Amino acid sequence: MKRLWWGFKVGFRVRKHDCATAAAPLAAAFGGRFGLPFAIPAPGPASLVKIISFNANGLRSAASKGFFDWLPGQHADIVCIQETKAQEHQLRVEALLPTGYTAYFRDATTKKGYSGVGIYTRREPDEVRTALGWESFDEEGRYIEARYGNLSVVSLYFPSGSSGDERQQFKFRCMEWFTPILDQWLASGRDYVICGDWNIVHTRMDIKNWTSNLKNSGCLPEERAWLDLLFQQRGWVDSYRHLRPEGQDYTWWSQRGAARAKDVGWRIDYQVVSPSLRDRLKACSIHPEPRFSDHAPFAVEYA
Repeated sequence: MKRLWWGFKVGFRVRKHDCATAAAPLAAAFGGRFGLPFAIPAPGPASLVKIISFNANGLRSAASKGFFDWLPGQHADIVCIQETKAQEHQLRVEALLPTGYTAYFRDATTKKGYSGVGIYTRREPDEVRTALGWESFDEEGRYIEARYGNLSVVSLYFPSGSSGDERQQFKFRCMEWFTPILDQWLASGRDYVICGDWNIVHTRMDIKNWTSNLKNSGCLPEERAWLDLLFQQRGWVDSYRHLRPEGQDYTWWSQRGAARAKDVGWRIDYQVVSPSLRDRLKACSIHPEPRFSDHAPFAVEYA
């Protein structure tokens, strides 16, 4: 297998924090600076903005398992979905359009019932973008961005390489291509929340069976070194690890071998934020139950 080598030392150090950080209340900052005066229903504190990221592994399937019955109780302001696995006209039906949200989707044009991303939002964004400029990536329905003032919220579904060498090489090319885009986003002065399934674990704390997976896609040294680059050198912030420096929670489990029942999982779903939002991270939660997908919803609250 030909692999790109990133030349970055694999390793990770984190500062210790409490799960709920001591960030100052930022209702005015989030509402005023970003133009996001979201009305969060009781009992959620009015000063918080809550964003959920969820790989549905088929949005219609997740709906049939009760996802949209569960969602109202979460009081989320924005919900980012990956793997809708449907075309947009199949998603614009009453059962998939929860009350109080506006929905935006980007489906795959390369193959029906494949990939696809979406964003549900309580406030209509100023702009929605669905392409980054590389057809091979864009047409697989892997990116959608909602813009609110100076804030961008992205739903991202990064490729998996687990099906074979061809897709792994495509994943490596995506890593190389996406890096300067992330650099441009940092340089833009905008505040970014990049929600999604990145299909990569970062450290041994993010996977149950570390040693046996070191040669498997999603845990390869090149992939983890790329996250080292983004988090340690570029300054992007892994919200979960910032809030839970010693946490060992997972967001995905294989559907084979009772992996979920044994909690043999991987943490591959992230909310990666620009450094400007580091101090606004307030709390996070992973919801493995009820089961709507082989992934669990991951929620972050911003103060």
